[in-house]
Amino acid sequence: METEASSKVKVLLEALPYLRQFYGKTIVVKIGGTAFKDPELLKSIALDIVFVEFLGIRTVIVHGGGPQIGSLLQRLGLESRFFRGLRITDASALEVVEMVLLKTGKEIVTLIELLGGKAIGLSGRDAGLFLAKQMGAVQTNGEEVDLGFVGEIVVTNPSVVSLLLKERLIPVVSPIGVDNEGTPLNLNADTVASRLAGSLHAEKLILMTDVEGLLDENGRLIPSLKSTRAKGLIESGTVTQGMIPKLTCCIDALDQGVRKTHIINGKIKNALLLELFTESGIGTEIKF
Repeated sequence: METEASSKVKVLLEALPYLRQFYGKTIVVKIGGTAFKDPELLKSIALDIVFVEFLGIRTVIVHGGGPQIGSLLQRLGLESRFFRGLRITDASALEVVEMVLLKTGKEIVTLIELLGGKAIGLSGRDAGLFLAKQMGAVQTNGEEVDLGFVGEIVVTNPSVVSLLLKERLIPVVSPIGVDNEGTPLNLNADTVASRLAGSLHAEKLILMTDVEGLLDENGRLIPSLKSTRAKGLIESGTVTQGMIPKLTCCIDALDQGVRKTHIINGKIKNALLLELFTESGIGTEIKF
């Protein structure tokens, strides 16, 4: 008769092949801004990350903060405007973006420390992590839209992140870059996670969202697919709106040498552990 204790041992033994496979490897986890709306959810995610790091898996966190930025802009009487998922960022909005993102990063660092881990907050401005350039004006429907201080990553220099990982610290990265003149720029967090995963030769890139994963033409979850099919889903219009840039970032990461990428629902308790240490996982895995 199986007892509760023996059931727990069985779970650990089932996870053993994955523990062996990922030990000493690097994963990059992007946490979406929606996670910060629920303190208990954020604490659960932080606990998973601490647990994974204690297992010998080197973990880097990249975080967003869209809802919090939008909320503060509204309180200040400033409008939130977007173009293809990118926040149009004028000088006033840039101050809010950087302030909120750095504050959000420190919240994650504090949680990790309280749960027994060791973390350090960074932005792309630190140690030349992300050199970027302004995207500038773009054309849409015959009109020109100035994105303002929205950046496009030119160079990724992950040396400071690699150094922290060697010291068994968890880097928590805010998606802010800097241009050649020292001007801060607002970066897309999914793109930051993708570029960082590629430059670190990460084993996995995991994007935590608030949806199940990728859905097929019939609205059913796709557990696993190759990058060629993923591109086809974009071209056919099956994947739309906010999922397009996320899927594109996963494909880009694979092109940079990341072994596997994942889109999972971060609202599910222990989502990270379920995706890493179970055969079926819980979201969508994209691979070559």
